[in-house]
Amino acid sequence: MSVSDTLQPDLFPSPKETTVSEAPLAERLRPQEFSEFVGQDSILGEHQPLRRAIEADQIPSLILWGPPGSGKTTLAGIIARKTQAAFCQFSAVASGIPEFRSVIKTARLRRHLSGQPTILFVDEIHRFNKAQQDAFLPYVEHGEITLIGATTQNPSFEVIAPLLSRAMVIVLQPLDDTAMGRIIDRALSDSERGLGKFGITLTPKARTFLVQFGNSDARVALTALEYAVNQIAAEEEGLKVIDRKHLERILPHKALRYDKDGEEHYNLISAYIKSLRDSDANGALYWLARMLKGGEDPKFIARRMVIFASEDIGNANPLAVVVATAVFHAVEVVGLPEAQINLAHGTTFLASCPKSNASYVGLLEAMGDATTMGNLAVPLHLRNAVTSLMKDLGYGKGYRYVHTDPKAQLDQGHLPDELQGRIYYRPDGSDQGEPKRKEKKAEPQQKKKAKERVTAKPLQPSVSAPPGG
Repeated sequence: MSVSDTLQPDLFPSPKETTVSEAPLAERLRPQEFSEFVGQDSILGEHQPLRRAIEADQIPSLILWGPPGSGKTTLAGIIARKTQAAFCQFSAVASGIPEFRSVIKTARLRRHLSGQPTILFVDEIHRFNKAQQDAFLPYVEHGEITLIGATTQNPSFEVIAPLLSRAMVIVLQPLDDTAMGRIIDRALSDSERGLGKFGITLTPKARTFLVQFGNSDARVALTALEYAVNQIAAEEEGLKVIDRKHLERILPHKALRYDKDGEEHYNLISAYIKSLRDSDANGALYWLARMLKGGEDPKFIARRMVIFASEDIGNANPLAVVVATAVFHAVEVVGLPEAQINLAHGTTFLASCPKSNASYVGLLEAMGDATTMGNLAVPLHLRNAVTSLMKDLGYGKGYRYVHTDPKAQLDQGHLPDELQGRIYYRPDGSDQGEPKRKEKKAEPQQKKKAKERVTAKPLQPSVSAPPGG
């Protein structure tokens, strides 16, 4: 019995087998060589280390991270054709740990009988939970398999750290318009694997429309192109030039890609908050539109607006939190699509407000002291004397009631003895909520000093800026 009789067949077909006319255009046109692979020159250019490693058949375990249609599976296919190792494809969607154990058993047998190593390609590896991913560890660590995992999700969140430490993370970028255009042009000109037999071309506007429709996903663009060409060939025999109107009529509305549980969710809300913080209403409206078009929960956006109003505006405009809270209530009451108007109203208001994080920074500093200094005693004069025993112990003794003794506001301490003189709240010139001291007819010199205190350059906080977005 030969080795080939005992082992599973290779699951990546040869280039010849991929050109069958029944396969979708995106599959027929899948690059077979580096010369056909476009859009990832930063990692697969002629002199890039990864390409040299693949051509030398010396690849380590890899995690391929990129958006849909960026070429992760295609790159795995090229590796399959370049390597002398056995290449096995394994889907996290259709397979589980029992199937994985079978793959390992076969890999061990292959190594024992022929000395041939095994490369295991795991598509959508993020779909395995943490415990399932643990199963890969000993076999990757001992070199029984070389693992190539593909994921659309951030590996930092979706792949366990021990596995990341044993693999190189390769980031595939979204395809830019130039790369998308080259892929579309090749599909129209290739008579063997593409649509060249139809002799159809796109007008420049139609080509631009298709690139935008693809939204950086080559598979989406090629599927749309094949559908459009087949429809037009059936409806309008002899038509050789497709314009934008043809595509707009034939192709359905394209929804924006958005994963409410994945990295894009966090990226977009971060961009939205940072645009608000920088008082860029245009940027904030754009990221708001992206979230709404992607199907984000409007209450999530409104909640973040309420947080932002206090974190980044605070007393620079105390009305901000009132407006943000009102927007949240409006979103609950009105609902989409009309609540979009409320969100836009709140967004432009918050972006237009002066900004101050003095309240939040002050809280962070106070919390730092509360953590490091422990349970400092409340000064006796600030304690509430409820019983006669408390009064005998000095509770409330020496407390001065500010309404009858205005000077108490100036010189009565309100911090534990260990923290006397500590300043947490440093309002800048934009803060409208700076406490106003009650004084009896301030002298001209006193008024001058009070004005200098408000307009002076604000002190820098002693802690780093709070995390945003």
